[in-house]
Amino acid sequence: MTALTRVELLWLEGRIERWIRFGRIAEETILDRRRRVVAFATGEVFAFVRWAANGYGTVVSRIDILRAIAPGEAFSTIGFVEPGAEILLRISGWPKVNEVLRAIDAVEQTGVAPEEACPDHWRHVMNRLAANEQPRPYTRERHRASLLRRRIDA
Repeated sequence: MTALTRVELLWLEGRIERWIRFGRIAEETILDRRRRVVAFATGEVFAFVRWAANGYGTVVSRIDILRAIAPGEAFSTIGFVEPGAEILLRISGWPKVNEVLRAIDAVEQTGVAPEEACPDHWRHVMNRLAANEQPRPYTRERHRASLLRRRIDA
């Protein structure tokens, strides 16, 4: 049996929103109308978005692109993710979160599922945005090179 990485999702309209932007969900448990827990198999890449507001406006906006870990593998702890995951990208603040969402859309426009994109691309996006630079676009050629590298590593 494969170990699963679980993510607790919540949707309180206009107050707290935690959702998955992309990723192959292996298992889902609905707790009630507003809460559910989704799980990802080892090695799966997924985007976890968190947003919260109060009477004065947005207090938290964050996106994490994570890789589900295997038992015994090193990981980082992330709120609402059990046990944790490898962080490929971690961005806070709505303007930069919006840039990441656009980068995800750009990957999808190349015909590549974002969870299949090279993990290094998500690290690149995080580092470029942290330096207030535009990330390089993800291309079919880069994706092909990533697939060849995975085949060699296997």
